[in-house]
Amino acid sequence: MSLNINRLAAAVAGVVAGLAATAAAAQGTDIKFTLDWKFEGPAAPFLVAIDKGYFKAEGLNVTIDTGNGSRDTITRIASGTYQMGFGDLNALIEFADDKKDFGLKAVMMIYERPPFAVIGRKSLGVTTDPKTLEGKTLGAPQADGAFGQWPVFQKVAKIDISGIKLENVGFPVREPMLAQGKVQAIFGFSFSSVLNLKSQGVAADDISLILMAENGLDIYGNSILVSNEFAAKNPAAVKGFLKAVVKGMQDTASNPGEAVESVLKRNTVVTKAVELERLQMAVAQNFVTPAVKKKGFGGVEADKLTRNIQVQKEARNLKNPPSSDAVFDASFLPPAAERMIK
Repeated sequence: MSLNINRLAAAVAGVVAGLAATAAAAQGTDIKFTLDWKFEGPAAPFLVAIDKGYFKAEGLNVTIDTGNGSRDTITRIASGTYQMGFGDLNALIEFADDKKDFGLKAVMMIYERPPFAVIGRKSLGVTTDPKTLEGKTLGAPQADGAFGQWPVFQKVAKIDISGIKLENVGFPVREPMLAQGKVQAIFGFSFSSVLNLKSQGVAADDISLILMAENGLDIYGNSILVSNEFAAKNPAAVKGFLKAVVKGMQDTASNPGEAVESVLKRNTVVTKAVELERLQMAVAQNFVTPAVKKKGFGGVEADKLTRNIQVQKEARNLKNPPSSDAVFDASFLPPAAERMIK
């Protein structure tokens, strides 16, 4: 009897120690997270997770920095400067081409439907028809995720590119150049460029929005990316991070007006009206899609991801793109029941 009691006590102690070790793995873990862009409306879910203590509840000390484009996020994580970030899945597929170990992976889909767009002005001859881009000069920031899809989009939309001029422009001058008529259209995220053009004095009824997702490009967009090394050493921290973000997404989707306050407190040069509209656009077009309503935040559909990789391979002439399992790892996500829209 004594021996059995001792064995039971040892077993219980082992379980307790295991639970303590798991908690300790996430407790106090520092995570540097890079956004794809500035503190604007679409960043609200991450900032809400900080302000409501969701990261802290998972034992995480999270620092969130602004970014310089959704493609640049990959470089920041691959270099070791950041452990996690918000970046373009398609840029990751391209980055991973013909590499055995490309150092990072996607673990949670945020833009189930990407905001990739070409934005023009009707007064300059560009409508919502992609064919009206033919013969025009387009402002193309090299680090922009939407411009990164141009090799794919011009093929699926059957655009004759022979007369199109691509002008490399910086992010700060992209919308001003279109407002001034120096280019006829620009590449950008829908919710960013449309509102930025309005702020430049361009009338709403003069702005033409060509959403790539509505013109043949059925792919994923920005996701949460993580360093493979960090994920291997800190799986509990990654799981806790995603759990917190899911809560931030749910809160943002249910109450954008409250969520946008987390943006405003970090960016004093923007206005609530503009950032709330930007956030509402992102929620409607990118966060809460039919697929998300059905299956919850964060996951991907196997068939769509496979097609997504194949599209990038063909359009970019990739030699050996990553497999679906290598580019997206769903094992860190909370159970589906916890990821549903509230």
